[in-house]
Amino acid sequence: MKHIFQKGTDITAPVLVLFHGTGGTERDLLPLAQAISPTSSVLSVRGNVLENGMPRFFRRLAEGIFDEEDLIFRTKEVYDFLDQAAVEHGFDRNNLVAIGYSNGANIAGSLLFHYPDALRGAILHHPMVPLRGIQLPDLSGIPVFIGAGQNDPICSPQETVELQKLLSEAGSTVAVHWEQAGHQLTRSEVEAAGTWFKTNLV
Repeated sequence: MKHIFQKGTDITAPVLVLFHGTGGTERDLLPLAQAISPTSSVLSVRGNVLENGMPRFFRRLAEGIFDEEDLIFRTKEVYDFLDQAAVEHGFDRNNLVAIGYSNGANIAGSLLFHYPDALRGAILHHPMVPLRGIQLPDLSGIPVFIGAGQNDPICSPQETVELQKLLSEAGSTVAVHWEQAGHQLTRSEVEAAGTWFKTNLV
């Protein structure tokens, strides 16, 4: 997968794995990584699917309706890529924290839904429930931050509450940060994620 790897100044800090939103690139969330953990190494990935020329991490059938078969396939693709990237770049595969926005948050959420050892933690900005009707792995000891908008037209508050419930029932400690905003990523949401990261993952 097309990606950027930037080695951090603290090799013991969690490696941040960045997943952009629809139409983004592997450069979009680099400022986010700098804001949340400036000493961390960063692995920023570009989605392998194109929708009208816009990169995504998996196909969708319509707004808010995922191609579940493709989602499962692409989740494994990302999981395998993380294994390969750890060898290629020499970082600790067991010390990865995902930061995803929108479609990127959904693929990061899907990693949690499918693989107990995929991530050490996750910051999900405006995620949806990636897949329903499946048994989640044991996520005990894996903290998750969810950033959500009370007026998000794409990801409703009910969707956020459902995702929080599913992750919590699987053993994850989930913190939800609400903004009086829509689907956009706000500075205060990023600051809240940074504070949460320092408390839960450093």
